[in-house]
Amino acid sequence: MDRSPPNTSPDRRVFIHTLGCQMNVYDTGKMHAQLARDGYVPTDDPVQADLILVNTCSIRERAVDKMHSALGEYRRLKKGGQRVTIGIAGCVAQERGESLLQRYPDVDLVFGPDGVPQIQRLVASAVQGQRVLDTELLELSGYPFVSDVDPAIDKVGAFVTIQKGCDNKCTFCIVPATRGAEASRPHREILAEVRALVARGVREITLIGQNVNSYGLKDRGEITFAQLLYEVADVPGVERIRYTTSHPRDMGDDVVSAYRELPSLASHLHLPVQSGSNRVLRRMKRFYTRERFLEVVAALRTARPGLALTTDVIVGFPGETDEDFEATLSLLEEADFIGSFSFKYSPRPGTPALKLEDRDPVPASVASARLTKYQDRQRDRSLAWHRSLEGTIVHDVLVEGPSRHDPGVICGRTSQHAMINFEGGLEQIGSFVSVRVTRGFTHSCRGEQVHRAGSGSESDRPGPGAKGPPARPPGTA
Repeated sequence: MDRSPPNTSPDRRVFIHTLGCQMNVYDTGKMHAQLARDGYVPTDDPVQADLILVNTCSIRERAVDKMHSALGEYRRLKKGGQRVTIGIAGCVAQERGESLLQRYPDVDLVFGPDGVPQIQRLVASAVQGQRVLDTELLELSGYPFVSDVDPAIDKVGAFVTIQKGCDNKCTFCIVPATRGAEASRPHREILAEVRALVARGVREITLIGQNVNSYGLKDRGEITFAQLLYEVADVPGVERIRYTTSHPRDMGDDVVSAYRELPSLASHLHLPVQSGSNRVLRRMKRFYTRERFLEVVAALRTARPGLALTTDVIVGFPGETDEDFEATLSLLEEADFIGSFSFKYSPRPGTPALKLEDRDPVPASVASARLTKYQDRQRDRSLAWHRSLEGTIVHDVLVEGPSRHDPGVICGRTSQHAMINFEGGLEQIGSFVSVRVTRGFTHSCRGEQVHRAGSGSESDRPGPGAKGPPARPPGTA
């Protein structure tokens, strides 16, 4: 990988439009970091950009539609005389490759997720007038994870990738085709990036991968995901740890134990269930049952009382009956999810579920009605959960930034992932404060800071996990 010194010529500007998941957000940061070496400065205004990249998502058709809409806007700038290089990155680029170049003759560059480590070379070729297509999946052995830190990282939280790709074969999912087979990043690289982020003031680390629970299992001599959690918790300055995404099938006892032993591990977990029906779970090839999912939930909440759960749910999967859907509704109650990302089934090219849809489709109107019903039920539960916090004092609110809507108000997130808005100053960003919750809403809370007697605020209070070294699982180095 090119590690030449940054270009000393006048800055060029890059605008990256990011669609989709946290992995894409992370990839965008890595692209910014590498392009900075060639003199590219991020801009929020595509009209000012010399380089425009659309980092795409193919999980659902709606995200693909957003890509086409965005490209229409950016191509008009080029047709209007703006000298700009336009590229398509990410999962749609990987999936559709050459067809995108054919459809959009004024697009200069198309590359998939495995092109991110090579972006300097790819962009340089495109700027020189070549039309570039790079959708080759890289070899897993020695996969070149990018170590450069996003120059725009804030002082609160940051993503750190621990793996790429996925070896699961869920029948609805296109990720194995667009991001390739699973590869774990060496833990020493992960820890080096964590230390670099902490040195820049980051206090909350979110470890990301398609299935973090399987981290290290394919690599002889690598540590496990649970051991990685303990290693990250050992890094001085790491106050809170989150991770996503977990596969319920692979949630091991060692990770459950980490919730008992690691104070810095957040009291919130995103655990995608997709359906509450065993019949649908089998058709999805999720390889766990409703009963097993609830056993995992019970074990986690025994280890960490008060653990807040969010999930992913697909309604209208091919063959889903009214009874199947009611099982998903009842699981919402039984697992007590505080929030859900819920969607209608979206057919994806090349996935096994397409054959199921041909045989056993769910009418669009039925799927829409089910989604509305599920989301209404989830909103009721989310509102009830936030209202249950009213009158309590929460001592672990990490201030993230200013409110988007209210001057003089800042917002912070609790370990349980509750967002609270309250009056405060921007100098508190990155600090832990205590807040009394005064009002609960569907997606957030309102509160007021609580100050210790005889002192200022609690913004100098040590964050979660700051006391003493944690216990360690067997085999940790």
